[in-house]
Amino acid sequence: MAKELTGRTALVTGGGAGIGAACARRLAAGGARVLVADKSGEAAGKVAAEVGGVAVTADLSDPGFVELLPGEPVDIVVNNAGFQHVAPIEEFPPAVFAAIVQVMVQAPFLIARRVLPGMYERGWGRFVNVSSVHGLRASPYKSAYVTAKHALEGFSKALALEGAPHGVTSTCVCPAYVRTALVESQIADQAEVHGISREQVVEDVMLQPAAIKRLIEPDEVAEMVAYLCGPAGSFITGVSIPIDGGWTAH
Repeated sequence: MAKELTGRTALVTGGGAGIGAACARRLAAGGARVLVADKSGEAAGKVAAEVGGVAVTADLSDPGFVELLPGEPVDIVVNNAGFQHVAPIEEFPPAVFAAIVQVMVQAPFLIARRVLPGMYERGWGRFVNVSSVHGLRASPYKSAYVTAKHALEGFSKALALEGAPHGVTSTCVCPAYVRTALVESQIADQAEVHGISREQVVEDVMLQPAAIKRLIEPDEVAEMVAYLCGPAGSFITGVSIPIDGGWTAH
């Protein structure tokens, strides 16, 4: 595997599991030094040890998390951290709505605010924001998640325009349902909301809009992230790339 990212330092949020862990492994395989940030220090430590990186225990729902980030220069940011809550709008807890927006919108803003000056000084930087097909399409019972992902899409575009003169790109990758613990919990929540079995949730709810009838693997998302961070992705910015098995083709 080409070591195209040798000499670069990457920060991956939500790096302790799922898509984040896959991204940490792929970027490290490409030569990057990876800062694995996760709410679970144990999970972050395990992945960091595996990839020869650095574990960062940080709860992105607390705006003060940014002060816990290492002071070293960061060249690549993968904004991956997030969580889900499924409920009708009239029953949605306001505190949970606010926390989802904090983790998936405010935290990427705070990270960018911290690392952009160094990227501008060095004339190189990459932001890859792990959005979702729900950053492009809506679904019922996920008002906070859909709102946050749409906001992340807008922030990514603004960042792309500001960063371009300084060699900094910003893109979103938009997967449909990925085989992660987050999706497993969504299956259970959706089964309860709809009053159907877990198997019916996967087949009739999750995979219904997609042309390719399977869940996405975390490594597939990580491969796209690595492409965008490498030399071949240098002219790709301000866009959202669906990895959705044809969901948005409708």
